Amino acid sequence: MDFVVGGLAGVGAGFFSNPFDVVKTRMQLQGELRAKGQHAVYYKNIPHAMATIVKHDGISALQKGLVPALWFQLFVNGVRLGIYQQADDYGLLRDEDNNTIFVNSFVFGSIAGMCGGLVGSPLQLVKTQLMSYSSEKIAVGTQHGHPGTIFALTRIYKQNGFLGLWRGAHGMMMRNSIGSASQIASYAVFREWMDNNNFFQQFKYLSAFVASNFGAIVKTIALTPMDVIMTRLYNQGVGENGRGILYNGIIDCARKITKTEGLLAFYKGMGPSYLRQAPHTILLLVFWDILKDLQKNLALES
Repeated sequence: MDFVVGGLAGVGAGFFSNPFDVVKTRMQLQGELRAKGQHAVYYKNIPHAMATIVKHDGISALQKGLVPALWFQLFVNGVRLGIYQQADDYGLLRDEDNNTIFVNSFVFGSIAGMCGGLVGSPLQLVKTQLMSYSSEKIAVGTQHGHPGTIFALTRIYKQNGFLGLWRGAHGMMMRNSIGSASQIASYAVFREWMDNNNFFQQFKYLSAFVASNFGAIVKTIALTPMDVIMTRLYNQGVGENGRGILYNGIIDCARKITKTEGLLAFYKGMGPSYLRQAPHTILLLVFWDILKDLQKNLALES
């Protein structure tokens, strides 16, 4: 049941944060492997990017990739939050006073995130390629032209085999491991600190709301460089040998970005990334708390 609760929390959060994910993906691909000033800038900032997307692709384009995004949230957060909750249930995360131990929370959050990233990688692959696809006038990155999720999964499988669906999974696992550990550990410790010191106790879930904001900030700062790399790995074209055309892997991608675009390129799309992470983290962790409370109440009633 812990896995179902985590998955449903992720789906609820994913629906509202998806438009910012579309913007983030486009901005991370903009100017790929080109020096600053040597490429067209279609997406200047978040409002401009949203207006540009709506103008050329229609308002529905802000929810591109929504189907694989929600399935991704279901599987990834079901696995990672489920594993984390199981670790908590077995007493692996807390001290004698029932306070979360930061190191334990960070380690299990990292492991749980890595497992979730492995499971959800094919859906993230498809989601990224669907989100990047646009009209020719504002196109950035490789354009795959998938009309939908099932078509994309089928095409990738036919062209690159079963393992081709997990192309770039190593980047996703590392990205999710970093994001999960930083988000969930900072949230748990900060919320308990507020609860223990009677901060933001006016409403039942107010401390969870405030702590999840803090978790979103920490996660965005820690996650964005790896998120840029992951987006590039997933969206690149594939040669006849099934290997990426632009990048051989995480290290090669990081090296090429540094060489051609500079270190600041690792924080491309950080604005929309935070605006995606903030509501997503808030909704995810507050939904998680609400659903866990509901689960406990149902258990008591039965």
